[in-house]
Amino acid sequence: MKHPALLLIGAVLGTLAPLRAAEAAIRHSYLVLGGRTAIVAEDGSVSWEYKGGSRDGFVLPGGNVLVAWSDRVEEVTPAKQVVFSYVRSPENAEIGTTQRLYDGTTLVTELGKSPRLLRVDAKGAVVASTALQPETDNAHMQTRMARQLRNGNLLVPHLLAFAVKEYTPEGRVVRTLRTDLPGLGGRAAENWPFTAIRLDDGHTVVSLTHGNQVVEFDGAGTVVWKVTNAEVGGLFQDPCGAQRLANGNTVVGSHAAMKGVSMVEVDPEKKTVWTSDHPAAAGVHSFQILTTNGRPEPGQPQK
Repeated sequence: MKHPALLLIGAVLGTLAPLRAAEAAIRHSYLVLGGRTAIVAEDGSVSWEYKGGSRDGFVLPGGNVLVAWSDRVEEVTPAKQVVFSYVRSPENAEIGTTQRLYDGTTLVTELGKSPRLLRVDAKGAVVASTALQPETDNAHMQTRMARQLRNGNLLVPHLLAFAVKEYTPEGRVVRTLRTDLPGLGGRAAENWPFTAIRLDDGHTVVSLTHGNQVVEFDGAGTVVWKVTNAEVGGLFQDPCGAQRLANGNTVVGSHAAMKGVSMVEVDPEKKTVWTSDHPAAAGVHSFQILTTNGRPEPGQPQK
């Protein structure tokens, strides 16, 4: 028979265990862009919402939000005052993505007859243009989450080319990562690259839409890590947006998830550690994790 003091200690520890589990639970606030354009707070409330149907965007360091739709890009204040705008060129069919660059200009991806990346100044004037090589005339499938790298080059996923290409500002391709590798299922798996993230170690994390997986390539284009639908219980449904967090976890958003879980976070061992089934995130196209358990996510903005 156990001593009464031991029984008391066991009872106290048993009471504390759920509290510790609750304290250890991951809570995020995040910006979602898709059917709705909103910021979801850690408590699940929608703290800010703007016009839906968006494709890409960031909460900027000053608190304004940069948002891309198919026809325009806007920077809006928390009070929803537009302080910057760019309207798509008439010769093109869509705007894909946007990014605020270190020099204060804004990167805009235009798709259509003249697929290109534009740098736009604060007045909405184009100051530089980089022609793209998407290998298709299908405007909607030419490219998605293009990003400028720290060296000034541009990282561009081309869906139907099954390739992530790194361009110089002058438009020369200096590196290509193939997503139709046999080890990933080849072209039959429809591993269309959507979001590409260059990490500090030179690796690149890429979400593969219809392939329902996320992979990490080294500098030579070899797959060094991947997470598939089999490892997340089938929760990937056309993964589009992705973000590598500072702690090494990877968050993935499923554009085709109109109900139920649409965002999944896995650790490096591919264990699911957080999910979101928030209605504001249904059909999420892109997103930005802003805080984790009350602390700003380091390195923001990062996509």
